[in-house]
Amino acid sequence: MGRLAHTDGLTDIQREILATVREFVDKEIIPVATELEHRDEYPTRIVEGLKELGLFGLMIPEEYGGLGESLLTYALCVEEIARGWMSVSGIINTHFIVAYMLKQHGTQEQREYFLPRMATGDVRGAFSMSEPGLGSDVSAITSKGVRDGDGYVLNGQKMWLTNGGSSTLVAVLCRTDEGHPEGTAPHKSMTTFLIEKEPGFGQVKPGLTIPGKIDKMGYKGVDTTELIMDGLRVPADRVLGGATGRGFYQMMDGVEVGRVNVAARGCGVAQRAFELGVSYAQQRHTFGKPIAQHQAIQFKLAEMGTKVEAAHAMMVNAARKKDSGQRNDLEAGMAKYLASEYCKEVVEDAFRIHGGYGFSKEYEIERLYREAPMLLIGEGTAEIQKMIIGRRLLEEYRIQG
Repeated sequence: MGRLAHTDGLTDIQREILATVREFVDKEIIPVATELEHRDEYPTRIVEGLKELGLFGLMIPEEYGGLGESLLTYALCVEEIARGWMSVSGIINTHFIVAYMLKQHGTQEQREYFLPRMATGDVRGAFSMSEPGLGSDVSAITSKGVRDGDGYVLNGQKMWLTNGGSSTLVAVLCRTDEGHPEGTAPHKSMTTFLIEKEPGFGQVKPGLTIPGKIDKMGYKGVDTTELIMDGLRVPADRVLGGATGRGFYQMMDGVEVGRVNVAARGCGVAQRAFELGVSYAQQRHTFGKPIAQHQAIQFKLAEMGTKVEAAHAMMVNAARKKDSGQRNDLEAGMAKYLASEYCKEVVEDAFRIHGGYGFSKEYEIERLYREAPMLLIGEGTAEIQKMIIGRRLLEEYRIQG
């Protein structure tokens, strides 16, 4: 392990967990990631290994069978996993967000029912806000949940579900007008429903269809899908938290920790790109010496290493702020924005260092070059992050009088 992206002040347990995860990544993920990615194959063996390590329950409280670790520990594990293959960190992340939302906002019955099985990875989570026509404009959702007897009937189409096919529990955000007078702000008439389903594609239960995997440029292996609800019945006790109208706040809380996760992914991919670039630069010779001895390449390595270090520091700061109980939307937004932008730049520099070989599918950097762009749009685009950051800065630095 090199000098970059070290984290001071970790406990012995945290260091032990991270060492175990890094060893798993080096032995079980990196050797097979590119081959699986080129085949767009779900990493079943890797996922089973993560279940055995307990990573699906990393932040789930010990009383529900999890490890009860902090957001920082989780983010550092994600950084390690993304260094191996970013798609694997996506499989963990959506599950983690649903578990976090249940822990923070679920009823006691919901926590007791779902969390122990989520901790073992036997129940795997996905969540859904986006729709085909709205992207980051969550307040414009059209999917609806209507009260019908002792439950709700859901109708609508959702988009960009990570783990849409492999999950068995999906947290879905819908509009519910029940109890909300006309003219209520859109974000106050949304509800999160907990939908249990069978894994797979097609009609996975009456009224619920997962059409199939969306074919993507990168971020392969993990299944990304649509979700179509057509008269889907959901019991009233599967409203997250037991009351309608709170869904927007619940989802935003989940996405806030998710943004720390995306920052961690950016850090991990950037670290791997730096490792590949600095290694290749010492092996490739031009004009009678390794290209690492050319000043042009040293300048690139200097910039890459600085960006890796800066992104890691901001990600750690955002995680620690959330762990301390403080509001961290500003720090999470900054970390996500910086880490994803720097990741793209570090990957591109490593790609340039590889020259023509960077364009070859035989070299790992080709895969990273296709994966990095997803971080610019996942969990809110870079532009959305800048809106959040700008508004929060104006709140903090408002002129008095």
